[in-house]
Amino acid sequence: MGYGRSYLHGILWGALERGLGRLLAIMRFSVLWIGMLLLLTGCNLASASPTAPAITVSPIIVTATPQEQVALATTQAPQSTSTVTNTPTPSNTPTVTNTPTVTFTPSITPTASITPAQPIFFNTDRFDLATVPEFLQQGSNTPLIVFANSNDRATVTNASTAQPENTRQIVYVTSPGSLQRTQILEIQSSDSNRFYPAPNGVGMAYFVSGLNAGLYVLNFAPVEGTTFTARLWTTSTLIQRGILSEPVWTPDGEFIAIAQQTAYDMDIFFYSRDTRQRLNITDHPSFDMYPSFSPDGRFMAFVSDRARCASWNPADDGACDALTQETPIGGTVHLLDRDSGDVRQLSDVYVTEAPRWLNNTRLVFAGGDQTDLLNPSRSLWLADVTTNEVQEIRLTADLQEDSVLYLADAWSDDGQQVIFQRVTASSNEIILADVNGNLVARPNTDLSFPRFGVRMDWSNVAGRIAVGGTGGRCPYGVRVLDTNLEAVATGNDPSICDPIYSPDGRSLVFTGLTSDVDGQSDIYSATANGFSAANLTADLRGTNVLIGWLGTR
Repeated sequence: MGYGRSYLHGILWGALERGLGRLLAIMRFSVLWIGMLLLLTGCNLASASPTAPAITVSPIIVTATPQEQVALATTQAPQSTSTVTNTPTPSNTPTVTNTPTVTFTPSITPTASITPAQPIFFNTDRFDLATVPEFLQQGSNTPLIVFANSNDRATVTNASTAQPENTRQIVYVTSPGSLQRTQILEIQSSDSNRFYPAPNGVGMAYFVSGLNAGLYVLNFAPVEGTTFTARLWTTSTLIQRGILSEPVWTPDGEFIAIAQQTAYDMDIFFYSRDTRQRLNITDHPSFDMYPSFSPDGRFMAFVSDRARCASWNPADDGACDALTQETPIGGTVHLLDRDSGDVRQLSDVYVTEAPRWLNNTRLVFAGGDQTDLLNPSRSLWLADVTTNEVQEIRLTADLQEDSVLYLADAWSDDGQQVIFQRVTASSNEIILADVNGNLVARPNTDLSFPRFGVRMDWSNVAGRIAVGGTGGRCPYGVRVLDTNLEAVATGNDPSICDPIYSPDGRSLVFTGLTSDVDGQSDIYSATANGFSAANLTADLRGTNVLIGWLGTR
């Protein structure tokens, strides 16, 4: 009985032990598959969500303890068990390629049509003491001849160019017929004829090119006991916006007037001879140019395009556009009354050169543009500033002739007669006419000059008219005519170029070439009749340039 119990107990215990073993094996196998399932689920989740964090799964390795009672096929290492060696990276992470970048450019930003010009400054620098002879320090009561000599005694080392070694210029004054001369200025400049003496002889403006370029003034009258030269304006050229702008003195010699560019246009400025003032006289947004003064100084005539263009400033309403419209080279004649400051337009005739005064109430001007290569034109006009009467001076025979040019005009003081060169396509002659368009006379001597190749001057005191060449083309000797164009003097040697009568009308000065001196140009003076010509520069070498007259107007 005890044995039976023990046997039965052993059988039951063994069965129980085998059952527990099988149960344990099943549980181990289940744990293995659960681990594998979790691993696969993690991988799927990782690949399914592009925004999920990367999950690194450490493999669960289940090692079953072998039991001799149980042999399961599943005890082999599962084929699907893998060791994850790389961190999964989402394959569909979105990349934004069209992120907009907005650059806002205002379409209403104003852009100026042109860039404003740099302002011109009143320098008043480079002051130097000047040695001025005593007879000039308060102006001259007698007319004096002014001329410049370049490269006197300069040697030429390069025979192929015959170019002198320096650009030294010396300015002299002398009396008519005198071989005595006085030096008043010495400068270094390559521009040989940019000297502008005051009519009453109290100073001279001049332009210097090259080093220290600019517009200078030589003041003859002592300022606090000192005579000096000074630079008024630094510039490399007197051309302003395409226009040659030369200085003009007021009759009293106190101011130099010159047209200068402003931001968008040109105005006429006054520079005082003592260098203490600079004034904008016209101060208008149009182009103002070519000042000219009546002998008494009350009126300043000038040329302006204000009747055609009220403003060249692009900020002004209705302004002219410099990008699409031509820069003006002329305009109409206007008159400034310096006593009242009033400005009025004198004529609607288009002009491209400075008006000229005959006396205090009458002035003349030339209409058209003689420099227009395709359609040159030049007409003559006479204006009375007291009555505002303006009339054209035109030969009756030319009333239907559009292509005729009236050149090199010289007038009687009263404005009743004028001598000029009449040029057409088929003819070229010297004509004397009256203001009514009547032909008065033609010269009784042969005077045939090329177009633009003649210069004439009228001495109203002596009743003489000098006729000569210009621009270096001087085909005749001295030619002086009376007011009927009858010959008074008809010399052969020297030739006559650029004749100018003295302010008192009693002396004549001109540039001449003599046949015995090859290429030498000298300055000559003569009587009003053209007689007794004297060479004033016979002992000078180099180049001599006639500047004009200094002294009483």
